[in-house]
Amino acid sequence: MRFSERTKCIGESKISKSLAILEHNSSIISLGAGEPDFPAPKSVITAAKKYLDKGYTHYSSLQGRLELREAIAKKVKKENKIDATAEEVIVTCGAKEAILLGMFSTLDPGDEAIVPDPGYIAYMPVAKTINAVPVPMQLKEEDDFDISVERLKKLVTEKTRLIVLNSPSNPTGAVYKKKSLEEIANVVVEKNLTVLTDEVYEKLVYDDAEHVSFASLNGMKEYTITIQSFSKSYAMTGFRVGYAVAPKEIINEMTEFKICTTICAPTISQLAAIEAFKAEAYVQKMRREYDRRRKMMIKRLNELPNIRCVRPRGAFYAFPNVSSFGMSSEKFTDFLLKEAKVLVVPGTEFGNYGEGYVRMSYATAYEKIEEAMSRIEKVISKA
Repeated sequence: MRFSERTKCIGESKISKSLAILEHNSSIISLGAGEPDFPAPKSVITAAKKYLDKGYTHYSSLQGRLELREAIAKKVKKENKIDATAEEVIVTCGAKEAILLGMFSTLDPGDEAIVPDPGYIAYMPVAKTINAVPVPMQLKEEDDFDISVERLKKLVTEKTRLIVLNSPSNPTGAVYKKKSLEEIANVVVEKNLTVLTDEVYEKLVYDDAEHVSFASLNGMKEYTITIQSFSKSYAMTGFRVGYAVAPKEIINEMTEFKICTTICAPTISQLAAIEAFKAEAYVQKMRREYDRRRKMMIKRLNELPNIRCVRPRGAFYAFPNVSSFGMSSEKFTDFLLKEAKVLVVPGTEFGNYGEGYVRMSYATAYEKIEEAMSRIEKVISKA
C-alpha cells in the first residue's frame, strides 16, 4: 500500500509513545501532561447537560454559533483590547484546527513561515503539510526564551509570508515582553507580513508578567490572526472548542476551508463554552494552584546539581537545561523514565533548538511533583 509523503513530515511523537507507557505502569509519575488536571467548571458541565437534554445535537454553522461568537467578540474587546465583531471570529475544534486553518488561508507552497524553536509541536508539521517552508527562529535561554528581533530580521526573506508567535509559550513558559512585540510590529508593517499568534495560555501568567495580545498593538489587528482556546484557561480540553479572531477577509477564507476539516466544533460544547466566560473565579483558583506548584518545581530543579532552569512566567511548563549530563535530550528522558520512573518530554520534540532541554509540566498534583523531584534528586548522580 502506498502512503502520502505528507505523513512523513510529521514524524513519530515521543509524547505519544511515552503516554502509552503510562497505561501499563502505574508507578510512573508523569510530568508530561499538556492539559490541566482540573475538571471543567461546574457551570460549564451543567450547561452541557442542559443543552444535551434540549436536543442540541446537530451541526452549527461552519463559522460557529452566533451567540458564542458574540460572547468571544465581547471578551476579546474587554480583556485583550482587540476591537472585534462576531463576523471577525471563527469557532474551531480547539486551537490546533485554528492553526491549521490560519496557515491554509495565508500560505501557498514555497512560502516561508517563521516559527519559534523551541515551540509548540504543531507549527512546523502543519506548515510542511501544506508544502510551505517553516523557518526556525531560535529562542535562547539567555533571553529568557523571549524573541530576539535582530535574529528575526535576519530570517525574513522575499518568500516570508507569516510569523508565528506563542506567548505564553509551550514549552518554555516564556511570556514575550511588550517591547519585543512592538519591535516585531515594526517588521510586520515594513515587510507586509501576517502574524499568527497562539495565545491559548493567556490567563496563566505569574509574577510580574503581563500577557499582551499582539493584535492590541497600534495598527496590528489588520495583520493578525489571534488564536485562543477554552482548553487550557478553562480546563475544557475534551470539549474541543477554540477560536480565531482576524480581519473578516481572513475569517472568510478560514471558514471556506473548514468544510474540509471538522464542519463545526461540537454544538453542545459551543453553547457550554459561553458559560466559561462567567467562571473567572475558578480560573484564578487554578492559576494560584499552578503558581504554587511552579514555585516548588523551579526551586527544586535549581537545587539539583548540573541542572538549571529559567523561571517560567506563564503556561504550566518548566524547561530545564540538562546539557551538562552529556546526553541527548531523548537519552536523558529515557534515563529518568528508567531510573526514576518519572516521565518528562525531550526538548527536541519542540524543535532542533530544544536539544539539551526537557519539558516538565506542573499540571499535575503538588504531591506528585514533590515525589517526582525527590526521585530525580535520588538518581541524578548516576546520570
